[in-house]
Amino acid sequence: MKEFIKLFVLLKIMKKESKRDIELRHKARRHSIKEGMWATVQSSLGSRYISPFAIAINASNSLVALFGSVSGLIGPLTQLFSSRLMEKYSRKKIILKAVLFEALMWLPFIIIGFLFFKGILLDLLPLLLLFAFAIQLIAANIAAPPWFSWIGDIVDDSYRGRWFAKRNLLLGFVSIVLAIISSFFLDYFKNMNLVMFGFIILFGLALFGRFMSWKCFKKQYEPKLKLKKDDYFSFWDFLIKSPKTNFGKFAIFRFFLAFSTSVITPLIAVYLLRNLSFNYIIYMAITMAGSFFALTIIELWGKFADKFGNYKTIVISCIFIPLIPILWILNASPIYLILVPSIIGGIFWAGFHLSAGNFIYDNVGNVKRGIAVSYYNMLLGLGTFLGAGLGAILIKYINTTTIQPIIVIFIISAVLRLFTIIIGLPMMKEVRKVKKFKGTSSLKNLIIKEARPTLVEEVHQIMSMKEYLREK
Repeated sequence: MKEFIKLFVLLKIMKKESKRDIELRHKARRHSIKEGMWATVQSSLGSRYISPFAIAINASNSLVALFGSVSGLIGPLTQLFSSRLMEKYSRKKIILKAVLFEALMWLPFIIIGFLFFKGILLDLLPLLLLFAFAIQLIAANIAAPPWFSWIGDIVDDSYRGRWFAKRNLLLGFVSIVLAIISSFFLDYFKNMNLVMFGFIILFGLALFGRFMSWKCFKKQYEPKLKLKKDDYFSFWDFLIKSPKTNFGKFAIFRFFLAFSTSVITPLIAVYLLRNLSFNYIIYMAITMAGSFFALTIIELWGKFADKFGNYKTIVISCIFIPLIPILWILNASPIYLILVPSIIGGIFWAGFHLSAGNFIYDNVGNVKRGIAVSYYNMLLGLGTFLGAGLGAILIKYINTTTIQPIIVIFIISAVLRLFTIIIGLPMMKEVRKVKKFKGTSSLKNLIIKEARPTLVEEVHQIMSMKEYLREK
């Protein structure tokens, strides 16, 4: 009888703790959305303007390309170190220190803008900007593996696709609003010959946004995670086993796709601002249009991935990715660039990035998730570094009279993407039990039964969520 009572009490305690854990995870997801909104302030008003800022302080085309190259190398190297920190410190503690330092690193950007306005150290400022950018990348990437592991523990895998889709929808909406406001703001200062003050104000707001993000992290619940030394495996071990595992094959595929994409990605700002001579309003309208179109379909991508699998989502997303660089160079009209490459790029890259992140969760357990994603990002970053480096070399040394060198680089990127997708995709498979995709009939059924009919309802959902967060 006593044993029965003890068992009953134990079950009661476990049920109570389980209920409490569910409530804490639910609140943590809410805090994560609020934190993401403030982080979007930093990315929309700060990170998005680093390349235009480099161009404004007279950085060369090859140096602008190096910003993408540096981010590809320094970020993943930092994450290798960060993933080991989780063996000694909690994920929350690591993130809090890294995010606070990242916020403070906007101060050097502000100082560089002020020095350029005063005409001080003009020749050195582009190099100083590159150095400050590299230091900020270190801080940002220290937080990446712990965050990826942490967020994976508070979102159940049964609705992970839908939840991330809704989170991305909200953050994308905020990003577009800020992009519109900031582009008009910056162009106003440019017309007054005070563009440096415009950048300084935007970077100051980016600092504030990341600081508020840090405050949200302080309030967010972190499930316990204990890592043992036996759970660690070296990057070399990962590389050796990669061709034999589904996750390893995917990491290799991402390396080559990042390489082929990064050949041109850092040079898009150069193409729009220097080659086509667009102002900041048109530049931001073109670069942000894809995000707007992605909002109209991101939740459908999430539902599709939950039902038919992340691998199938990746395959469908990759169909048009090789075509995107070609679309950029077919017409120089701002209307065309907004409506054609931005629509296709925004929609299909949104599906790819959403499913790529969730594909990692499907293939890696929570204990080894932090170290695995750091190695994955190492390959991803190495591909970005090499691709952007190749782009920097090509833009400097290609000499053609019949066609602009940057157009040649767009074509090279398209060809590399095509070969990567044709060779890489068949090597992977879906590991989660999902429904069989029956082509257009399955897609039509999903759209009719589960997709929202208008964007108005999505905006209404966003406003309702914002009201909830404000009450909290």
